Amino acid sequence: MAAEEPNNPTQPPSSIPQYPEMILAAIEALNDKNGSNKSSISKYIESTYGDLPAAHSTLLAHHLNKMKQGGDLVMAKNNYMKPDPNAPPRRGRGRPPKPKVPLPPGTVLSPPRPRGRPPKPRDPFAPPPPPKKASTGSGKPRGRPPKKAKVGTPSSPAPATGTPRPRGRPPKVKPAVVPVGC
Repeated sequence: MAAEEPNNPTQPPSSIPQYPEMILAAIEALNDKNGSNKSSISKYIESTYGDLPAAHSTLLAHHLNKMKQGGDLVMAKNNYMKPDPNAPPRRGRGRPPKPKVPLPPGTVLSPPRPRGRPPKPRDPFAPPPPPKKASTGSGKPRGRPPKKAKVGTPSSPAPATGTPRPRGRPPKVKPAVVPVGC
């Protein structure tokens, strides 16, 4: 085989930077206080970097969503902007965990409670229970009994001639309609 170039459609050619870098450069260059929408970012990238891949709009949308989910961009009213550095960090979904209270030094932790239902309290004055017998209960084996082997006499005789009965419920027999004579 000859030396092949890796043909990865998500990887842009080496002459243009990565999409996240181009997106951040476009937002900085456009410098709109309300942020920049996807079409303005796309137009800026197309005008600045000429040789873009054919799937430019798809790649741009993918990277914008990825950067929005990662916290690199903030979306407000369909516009993308850089997050405020003084803003508090975004919380994840669900209820936040309870804060752990630090224990004073020298405190010994007891082992965690075992799982399951706790045993019943025992009476210290009661006699010990008698040992259990290894019985199977009613004497019958557990589970479904095995099928009995078929004997040479069938329980219902099979039809000797004709086609075998079809599967399913037979069709309802409609009574014959007798014409009413006038």
